[in-house]
Amino acid sequence: MAFPNDTIDDELDFSDIEAKYRVEFDDGFDNVIVVDGVPIIDKSKLDKLLAKISKEFSRRGAVIKPDDIFVPWDDHSGKTKGFVFIDLGNADAAAFAASAMHGHPFDSKHTFHINRFSEIERYENMDETYVEPKVEDYRPKEHLRAWLADPHGRDQYVTYRGDDVEIHWHGKPSQCEVAYAKKNWTELYASWSPLGTFFATLFRQGVRLWGGPSWEPQHRFAHPLVKLIDFSPCENYLVTWSHDPITVPANLPQGPEFFSPEDEGNNIAVWDIKSGHLLRTFPTTTYETDDPALKKQMQWPALKWSSDDKFVARATPGQQISVYELPSMGLHDKKSLKIEGVVDFEWCPLGDKDKEDAEKPAEAGKGAKKKENMLAYWTPEVANQPARVTLISFPSRTVLRQKNLFNVTECKLHWQNQGDFLCVKVDRHTKTKKSIFCNLEIFRVREKDFPVEVVELKDPVTDFSWEPKGERFAIVSSNDPNLGSPAPGITIKTDISFYQLDRAKNDFKLLRTLASRTSNTIRWSPRGRHVVLATVGSSTKSELEFWDLDFTSEERREGQNVKEEWGSGIQQLGSADHYGVTDVEWDPSGRYLATSASAWRHTLENGYAIWDFRGQELEKHILDRFKQFIWRPRPRSLLTKEQQRLIRKNLREYSRAFDEEDAAEESNVSAELVAHRKRLVDEWNAWRARCKRDIAEEKRSRGQKLNGEHHEEEKEEIEEWIDEVIEQIEEEVVE
Repeated sequence: MAFPNDTIDDELDFSDIEAKYRVEFDDGFDNVIVVDGVPIIDKSKLDKLLAKISKEFSRRGAVIKPDDIFVPWDDHSGKTKGFVFIDLGNADAAAFAASAMHGHPFDSKHTFHINRFSEIERYENMDETYVEPKVEDYRPKEHLRAWLADPHGRDQYVTYRGDDVEIHWHGKPSQCEVAYAKKNWTELYASWSPLGTFFATLFRQGVRLWGGPSWEPQHRFAHPLVKLIDFSPCENYLVTWSHDPITVPANLPQGPEFFSPEDEGNNIAVWDIKSGHLLRTFPTTTYETDDPALKKQMQWPALKWSSDDKFVARATPGQQISVYELPSMGLHDKKSLKIEGVVDFEWCPLGDKDKEDAEKPAEAGKGAKKKENMLAYWTPEVANQPARVTLISFPSRTVLRQKNLFNVTECKLHWQNQGDFLCVKVDRHTKTKKSIFCNLEIFRVREKDFPVEVVELKDPVTDFSWEPKGERFAIVSSNDPNLGSPAPGITIKTDISFYQLDRAKNDFKLLRTLASRTSNTIRWSPRGRHVVLATVGSSTKSELEFWDLDFTSEERREGQNVKEEWGSGIQQLGSADHYGVTDVEWDPSGRYLATSASAWRHTLENGYAIWDFRGQELEKHILDRFKQFIWRPRPRSLLTKEQQRLIRKNLREYSRAFDEEDAAEESNVSAELVAHRKRLVDEWNAWRARCKRDIAEEKRSRGQKLNGEHHEEEKEEIEEWIDEVIEQIEEEVVE
């Protein structure tokens, strides 16, 4: 029996609706990838392996779950076959995962090698006919250290004023010029990398690195609202920090150079400069305290690098120091250094000799034992335990030396730049805790058992600075009652003291004290010997003092027999003043000093000045809205010790050539000056002659006589002779 509705359904055409809502099934395997290089395990470790693989893929932006992974098994051994299949859901996600994870180091023994599942048939039926590839046009890359080949040996510096950023060449007056200028080159500030290879600028979107003679962009790092950056010593890595936690919106591009959902909430990012890849992110660590008024500022740099870029470490105050290996950024030995109460730490820098020794085995192919990195940290007094400074080697984690300290308020660690000495500036309090004084605990790191010398001081020390590549240091101390809470307009009185290692007695001895100064900042020349004492940040004082600590060494070189007393070689070369100075910085050669007054600190007479090492002002520029001045650093010299010794030996010959060049430049300048003056005189004479002609024509038109138009007979010359007796002598002649 037929029903009316069945008849109606048979007459209706549903083809358009079926076509509209038809579900297409993907019969291909474009959404599946094959991951080779996976560790071979048994079933007991399967869940852990799948979770680890999912985490690695998600960190690179290819988000997957353990359920998306299919693991083939070997029935005979009961273990995996060393590869897995992963379903990414669609072809685009599979293509991205293959490009992002191919060659990714899963661990120290396994590296991922990825292919699309659909490529298996293509490889099987591949046409093996050789087709010669098209040769692309060669485009030579600019050398990022081309400025070192400047024929005049000039240095560079950058200035930031208003929205304008300029890079200048600095040399003789005739050689100073602007190398490159760009408007709106940065939105916050500018920075050089430690060896001067890259120039970094900060924007809301992140950081950009520039370099080469044409200053083309080299790399970019997408860290929105970045505020602080820090390079590793060898320029291999970059650390960025933003006050705003990382967020990953849905439309953010995915890849190894972008943040992934796992990075959300962190503030610090570590990047590989060469590849541009993000290595790892961290949250900001702060000091935990119940009193908000005692909360310390975030320490920067938050991550501290070893001198060879092999390790980077961060401290969790009061708990531990975590050291990470590069480039994997994995926690070394999978555990942190548990140190109860740890406050701060510093890596030991590598000296020039250490770097040369590290390069020799690589060149000779020998397996010589390399010097380990060294790390120093301090812990405060807790209960009945004293404060302690500890030196450990890394990665062996061997404790090399410990020193107990008592009645400690604060410690600061100061390494000498060659790693020869470590000075621990210890602020101590009296038993009543009403006054503060300072001791200097100096570790002689190169000697056996790391002997420690103690320099006892009566007053607090506000600044400490080692002489580069030397055995001297300088301190600023003060017993001014206003120290710590100065009122506006009051300048703190300070004493400057110089100390040197006395090899005869094997301890540090006072060279000289400069009393009743206002200087609060010490700046050593990169070459040592010369030092500048500056009063920085004061509204009433802005003095600069230029000192030479080896003034009599020139006399010794000339062969004079000079009997020196301890500290007699310290001599003041000059003094100067730069009103409102906020920054003081030597150039890499140690011949010139730059001082600047930044609009970030005040708005009075902003600008910069450049001085020679004797305190003679070479140039000064008063510029409104001036913000920043930075010299471009130079890398370590490629010359060997023997080559440098030969240059010093033949310095007089080189000096003669330089003197001739200077004389030629002076003569050229003199010739240009004479020609300029002659041109001015000729112009003035021409103007005078033209004016005379105009006056003569005007007088003739009026019928007036011109000056000089007289009859010859009206002229009369009168000569007058005047005799003057200068001296009269009378002599009597006796016959």
